[in-house]
Amino acid sequence: MISKIANIFKVKDLRKKIFFTFSLLVVFRLGGQIAIPGVDVSDFEGFGGLLDLYDTFVGSFLSQASIFSLGIMPYISASIIIQLMTAIVPYFQRLKKEGAEGNKKIIQLTRYGTVLIAMVQSIGVATLWQDVVPQDFSTSLFYVVAIVTLVTGTVFVMWLGEQITDYGIGNGISLIITVGILAGLPTAFYDQGQEMSQSTGLAIQGVFLFVILIAIIMFTVYVTTALRKIPVQFAKRVVGRKVYGGQASHIPLKILTAGVMPIIFAQALMFIPGLLGSLTGWSWLESGFMPDSWAYNIVFALMIIVFTYFYTAIAFNPADVAENMQKQGGFIPGVRPGKATSEFIDNILTRVTLPASIALAFIAILPFIFQRYGGVDPSLSYFFGGTSIIIAVGVALDTMQQIEGHLVSRHYDGFLKTGRIKGRSRTKF
Repeated sequence: MISKIANIFKVKDLRKKIFFTFSLLVVFRLGGQIAIPGVDVSDFEGFGGLLDLYDTFVGSFLSQASIFSLGIMPYISASIIIQLMTAIVPYFQRLKKEGAEGNKKIIQLTRYGTVLIAMVQSIGVATLWQDVVPQDFSTSLFYVVAIVTLVTGTVFVMWLGEQITDYGIGNGISLIITVGILAGLPTAFYDQGQEMSQSTGLAIQGVFLFVILIAIIMFTVYVTTALRKIPVQFAKRVVGRKVYGGQASHIPLKILTAGVMPIIFAQALMFIPGLLGSLTGWSWLESGFMPDSWAYNIVFALMIIVFTYFYTAIAFNPADVAENMQKQGGFIPGVRPGKATSEFIDNILTRVTLPASIALAFIAILPFIFQRYGGVDPSLSYFFGGTSIIIAVGVALDTMQQIEGHLVSRHYDGFLKTGRIKGRSRTKF
C-alpha cells in the first residue's frame, strides 16, 4: 500500500493536480476564518435545530459569522433547480441536447441562479446576526455590508470549486462540501470524549462507537457502489472479410442511481413545517418537526423513498438506453429490442430502487437514532449517517477513481485489486 501511495507522487501531472487541489482547499479554510464586518460573536449561543445542520455543511462558518457563511450551498440549490428544469422545461431540454454549447449555457445560468439565491439567503443570515451587531454600527449599513460580503464570498467559493474541477483532482464543489463537513469532526469527537469522560467504561464506549462508525461507512460504500448487471449480447456483423460484434457485455445498473440528491431534496422541504409553525405561532407544528422528533424523521424517511424514485426517473432514461443498444446491434437475451427492452430495464430499475431507497432512508435517520438512543453528542451524530456520510463516501470514491485512472494510464499499479493494468515499464515523469 505504501508503494502504491508513493506512485501518486511519481506522476508529475497527478502530483501537480493534488498540490493544486490541496492549496485551494487551504485557501477556502483560511478564508473562512475572516469574519463579517460588524459582527461580534463573543456572546453568541448558537442556532439550534436545522440551522445547526446547515452549519455542518458549510464547515461551521455560519456560527463564526464568516464571509463564507453561505458556503457552496447556494450553488447546490441553483444546480438542483436547473437540473429539475432540464427535465420539465422545453427550453432547458433543448439546451441539454445541444451538447457542449448547451452545457456552457446551463453552467452560466446556474451561476446566475447562485448569485440570486445567495442574495436572498444573505438577507436571512444578516437578520440572524442583527442581534449581535454592536450598537454603534448602523443597521442599514450592516445589511449592505453583510449582503455584499456574503454574496461575494459565495461567488469566490464557487470559483474555487470550478478551478479544482478544471485543474485539480476530483469534483471541486463536492470536495469543498466534504472538507467543510470533516472540519467539524475533531471538535465533535472532543465534545463526545468530554461527555464520555464523566461516565465509566470510557474505553469500551469509544471502541464501540468506532466499530459502529466503520460498519456504517462500509454499509454506505456497499449501497453507493452496488450494481445490478444486465447481460447484453451484440449481434455479429460481417463487413468484407472481417467479423464485428458477437461479444457479450452488460449494463452496469446502479441500485442507487439517485445518489445523495433525494436526501438534499427532502431536507430542503423539511424546513417548511418549522417555518410555517414559527410564522403562524403554532408551536406544536414547530416543535413537532424538529430534527430530534420522531414525526420529523418518519416524514423525512418517507420523502427520501419518494424522491429516490423521482430523481432516478430524471437521471436514468431506459428508453434512451434501449434505443442506443438497438443502434449498436445489442440486445438483452430473451427480450425483444425496442420498447420491450425499455420496459424490461425499467422493471429491474424499479425493483432494485426500492431496497436502495429504504437503505438510504435508514442511513439518513441514523443521526437521530444515535443522538436519541445512543447517547452520542449532536455534533458527532451527524457523522454517523445522513447526508454527511454519503457525501464523504461518494467524494472519496470518486477522487480515488480519478487517481486510479491517472496511475493506470501511466502504467503504475493502482489501488484496485481487480481490473488494474500491471506496469510493464517504469517510465519516469
